[in-house]
Amino acid sequence: MLRRLKYAMAAIAVAACATPAAAQMEPNWPTRALSIIVPYSAGGATDLLARKIAEGLTHELGKPVIVDNRAGAGGILGTTVAAAAKPDGYTLFFGQVSSHGIAPNLSNAAKYDPVKGFEPIVWIDSIPNILVVRKDLPVNSVDELIAYAKANPDKLNFASSGIGASTHLSGEMFKAQTGIQMTHIPFPGSSQALTSVVAGQTDLMFDNMPSAYPQVTAGRVKALAVTTQKRSPLAPDLPTIAEAAKSADLSKFEATAWFGLFAPAGTPKEIVTKVNTAVNDLLKKPEMAKFIADGGGIVEGGAPDALAKHVTAELAKWKAVIEEAKIPKE
Repeated sequence: MLRRLKYAMAAIAVAACATPAAAQMEPNWPTRALSIIVPYSAGGATDLLARKIAEGLTHELGKPVIVDNRAGAGGILGTTVAAAAKPDGYTLFFGQVSSHGIAPNLSNAAKYDPVKGFEPIVWIDSIPNILVVRKDLPVNSVDELIAYAKANPDKLNFASSGIGASTHLSGEMFKAQTGIQMTHIPFPGSSQALTSVVAGQTDLMFDNMPSAYPQVTAGRVKALAVTTQKRSPLAPDLPTIAEAAKSADLSKFEATAWFGLFAPAGTPKEIVTKVNTAVNDLLKKPEMAKFIADGGGIVEGGAPDALAKHVTAELAKWKAVIEEAKIPKE
């Protein structure tokens, strides 16, 4: 089974690396159902947001928009399938920080080109990670954490949902920008990592806000800051790391679980523009804004170029963090 998966991914990768010719827009597009490839299983945060967007696009475009879950290889399989899809506007892709920021820098299996292999359509939202510490750790602010780490070199550790995950790389970026030392403790998943902080077995974690914030409100961990440049509407009193740090320059610190809608490279610009307009209209609706805010997210939106610039910046940022942390590409 594993061998067949490898062969299939290799074949898809060859197709994904080809540069498609620009397609012509079908008259009266769309005339049939569209699909959004989600590179993860149904039921997760990425899938739920994609289904909400698909539901809204169904109304905006007047044709069914169906979520197509293509899980495998940590999201790489579905991303590779999307990059190789026919660029006729009927296949879209729900990309995020892993597919278009981290995986290409970390995995040799990511054969697709995150820039040349896709047409960016619209940046949907950004969800902060939240810096939480065990409740008996004697710090109550980012500056106190930095001071404690410097006074106790190599004493602190931080949990993550695995090597190369955003929860891991957020910690590595924090180490690099503050000059402190912490030991990384990877877990099989986010829930196990967060449980270790709640139990006091590990000291801190940069976890996704939707999973960590309930533990904060329950008093099981202490929250110090969010990792976005803007405060989260879910916790408006919680500062960003950039504004909370006075003892170190963290003005450029940003680590988010962001989501964007893409199409295979070569998709007609007219289709990209039409979908971009539809999603931006959708993001302005109170129901969608509330759905994103309730999940701790910040609505982004904007032109395709905004997503393109964000992808370029994310690729460069995470490449630097991975190289600084000396994480091997495998």
